[in-house]
Order: sequence, then C-alpha cells, then structure tokens
Amino acid sequence: MVLDYPTRRRLLASGAAVSAAALAGCIGGGGSGDGDRFHFTQEQSREEQFDPVVSNDAYSFQVIQLVFDGLYEYDEGLELQPKLAAGEPTVERDGTRYIFELVEGATFHNGDEVTAGDVAHSFTAPVEEETENASEYDMIESTEVIDDYQLQVDLGEEPYGPFELATMGVTVVPESVRTEDREAFNTDPVGSGPFEFADLQENEYVDLERNDDYWGDLEPNLEEVRFVAHGDPAGRVSDIRASNTDVIAGIPNDDWDVLENEDGVTLHSAESPTFMYMAFNCNEGPTTTPEVRQAIAHSFSMQDFIESNAGNVSSPMYSPIPPVVNEVWGFPEEEYQEMLPEYDPDQAQSLLDEHAPDDFTPTIITPEGIRAQLAERIATRLDEIGYGADVQVLDFATLVDTYTSGNADDYQMYLLGWTGGPDPDYYLYPLFHESQAGTNQGHYYGGSDGFHEAIAEGRNSAGQENRYDIYEPVIREIVDQLPVLPAFTQDNTMASRNYVQDLQAHPEVTRNPTLVAEYTNVSME
Repeated sequence: MVLDYPTRRRLLASGAAVSAAALAGCIGGGGSGDGDRFHFTQEQSREEQFDPVVSNDAYSFQVIQLVFDGLYEYDEGLELQPKLAAGEPTVERDGTRYIFELVEGATFHNGDEVTAGDVAHSFTAPVEEETENASEYDMIESTEVIDDYQLQVDLGEEPYGPFELATMGVTVVPESVRTEDREAFNTDPVGSGPFEFADLQENEYVDLERNDDYWGDLEPNLEEVRFVAHGDPAGRVSDIRASNTDVIAGIPNDDWDVLENEDGVTLHSAESPTFMYMAFNCNEGPTTTPEVRQAIAHSFSMQDFIESNAGNVSSPMYSPIPPVVNEVWGFPEEEYQEMLPEYDPDQAQSLLDEHAPDDFTPTIITPEGIRAQLAERIATRLDEIGYGADVQVLDFATLVDTYTSGNADDYQMYLLGWTGGPDPDYYLYPLFHESQAGTNQGHYYGGSDGFHEAIAEGRNSAGQENRYDIYEPVIREIVDQLPVLPAFTQDNTMASRNYVQDLQAHPEVTRNPTLVAEYTNVSME
C-alpha cells in the first residue's frame, strides 16, 4: 500500500523529508556528554502509532524497536537471529509448518511473562483486525499454542519463501494488555524490550527510559532517550553542528563534506535495502521496443550522475536486488553490471534513429528531489543527440494515478523507489509480477514464457538454494530486457557528537538507532 508516511515496506515517495513542527531551540542535546538524556533527531515526522500490530510507519517503528522485542531480530546485517525465540524453529510438512520454542523468563514491562499465546496473537492480529500490516502475515493459515513456551504456525498448502528471512521476525505484544484497550496501547505501549515508554507529546517528542528489570543479558548504558522529528535537512545539520542534539538521521548529500570536516562530529552510514529505478512503459508506445530502452540507457552515465549528485549517501545498483540483500543471496552482481548498457551516445543515437519515431520526445514523470535531478540529466543527454525529453515533476498522488495507467500519452518513463527486506520476493513480486500491474508497477512488462510463473513459484517455495535457482534467470532477464533500469540504493546515514560512543548505522531504517544489541551498547562519555 502506498502511504504518505514511509512504511516498513513500500514505494518511496520522495527523497525529501516531511516537515515537522520542531524548533532547533526546543530540541536540546546532551551537549557535554555527561550521561543525561540521549537526544535522537529523526529525519521525518511520525504517525505517532506505537502498537506494532497497527503501526506501518518507519519512524514510529524506530521507537517501537526499543520498547518491544521480536521473536527474531535482524543483526547488524539483514539476517534474523533468535531473540524471544530459544533458537531456530523446527520446520515440518515440507516447509509449511514451523514450531517455535520461546526462552523462559522473558517478561513484559508490567511483569507478565512472555508466552506462546502472546506470540500467536502477534502473528494473527494484523490479519484479523485488517491492519495495514495484514499482507505481511496473511500467508499464515493457523496457529496452535502447544504450551506456554511452544507455538505451532501453519502456512497452509504451500510454503512462503520470505517467512524464514523476514516474517518470523514478528514484534511480540502482550495479548491481554493490548486487547483490553487497544487505543490506549497504541500511544502508551507495554513491551518486553530494553526501554519503557515514558512520555508522549504528540508532534513534539517521545521519551523512553531504561528498563532496569530487562530480562535480557544486556543492560542499556543509556538511561533516557528522547526522539524528536525535524523534517528540515538544513535545520538538522545546524542542530548537530551546534550540539543542540546528540544524533541526527538523514544527512543531505551536499552537507556530507561539511559535517565530515566538522570538529566534534562523527558520520555513520550503511547501505539500505532500497531500490531506486527508472521504469519504461512496456504497455504502449516506443518504449515497448527493447532497443529503445537500451538506447536511453546508453544515452547517459548513471555512474557519473551518482558521483556528482548523490555519491556521499547512495551506491550504484545493477539489478533490482539491492546490494545489501545480495550479500545474503549472492546473485552474480558483477555479471549484471557487465550486461547493463554503458554510456555510449553514438550507440544511443544509432538505436533511436533505427527504432524510435523521428519526433521521439519521451515524457518522464518523477517525484521531486534526487529523481527529478536524474530525469533532467537524462533529458539533457537525449537533447545532445537530437531527441530530448519532457520532464514532469508530480506530487506523489498524481504520480501514482499517472504511472499505473500504462497510458503512453501520459508517460514513457517514470522514476520511483521501493524499500523492502532481505528477500528477493519483496522486489520481484510487487514490482514485476503481472498481478501487480497497475498497482505497484506501471511498466506492464509481459516477459518471456514462464517469467511471471517463476516469480510466483519463488514466493511459494522453501529453501534458499532452490529459490536462488528460480530467481536468478528472472533477475537476468530484467537486467537484459530493461523493463526498469536500476539506478542506486540509498544509504541510512547519521551524524553524532563525538561523545556518543559505539553508535552504528543499521541497513534497516527501522533499526536506527540500535542502542543495545550483541554488537553494540551506545553510551555518552
């Protein structure tokens, strides 16, 4: 579903941040690093929904991940590790039945023990209550509580490929507390995590305090944490330079060098699972011809654009699978890079002269920000070889209505982005399967015989090796036929004052800031 707020898995509407009512003078910071409240300045405003069953907002989830524990949680890469689970699940019935054993002695903030019934509720409530997170769990057919520490989850007749890599990382809520008053729980939640909810001033700040009775082995170094949203990039940069906050998220590309040379400031960066791309209209018009798509890819240098416009905060991509996800799967990224058309204006002109109409002036629709800059770069390079392009910068709602039409009178190319998780299905199914045409995609790529069937088969198969063999030819066809041209993946960036110790950027935006984990325990010294 496309929302105005960034969600945990969704289309990326814009690289620009949403404005927030936060004044620099009101944010405040540790300043001296004396162990006072830790201030974290978020790059976009929150929906102020803190019930994991309901919340689908990445910036509310940055708070949630400190208050709640997951059954499994991502490590510093994108691999799930047991948290409330005692180990890996027992998998039966050809990958359609999972039996989870829980650790004993894990407690919620109210003292209640975490039980298998709470985990079952966490799996099933999003679907039963028809929340925005329902699609992440609707492959579950049933759950059975075996005892307080064992839960059986059945997926139905077919496996669900991403289950082991993402779905079983469910955030666990206390069923009795949550169902007693869901509205109250949404703004005053009770979790089992290392921090407790302390105070919420909507559209201003969220305060957390350390859970001194935390069941886990690690005790946070930080005693108090405050989240404040500041949607103005220049304002965030000013705040960190002036020590008005301890950490900011979302460093603008042009300010990277400024902060890198700023005394008392440290920069942090991690590649994220985002896929920024330019899609071609394969439904109608000249861009239904592969040679026209190849010509446009030859007409400009993606590498040069990234280096000049986004080199500090992004990395190039050569397939629809982000590099950080590819680290988990090992697809032959170097081969895909060699397959993509290189900058060759003569070849671009030759192909367009042969395969495009004489008056070919494609319409490129795009949201504002970095993608609008890329669209203008393409238009400039096409103009240099005698063609040109009409760039239309649209608000996101208009953009969605336009690109999903598949109408050649409206566009020949569009620029968008998608964020997902550590499974190829998150990118291949919504962005390339025929069932999603007119919903998440506007290229309407028909594909070779078996292309769409393979995407569906990969989703409903078990075993990473088996699924790799299914997905690799699909990815190779996308790179070869270019229904979309991969552009770049954005980085998750932060800047901290030097007295903040052991802070690391995480690939998954909802895990920032990770304040206590096996690999880090943030402090202010």
